[in-house]
Amino acid sequence: MVVETGGGLTYIGRFDTEDDAGVHLLNVGVHDAGAGGSKDEYVRRSAKFGVRAERPHLVVPHQEVARITKLVEIEP
Repeated sequence: MVVETGGGLTYIGRFDTEDDAGVHLLNVGVHDAGAGGSKDEYVRRSAKFGVRAERPHLVVPHQEVARITKLVEIEP
């Protein structure tokens, strides 16, 4: 799943669950727009070569989620 936030962070990981805390992802890669590099290129590269997991588990609070897309729907 690709989880885009209202800020500059984009998370790519395997969906685990969703509860009151937010969206739980496993084996998560993180793209920070403030650190440079294109978000779209990061997502396409992850779709083509796989996700480089930086965190084993991450919870994205509901209020931070702007959009959720299936990674398989992204053209590499």
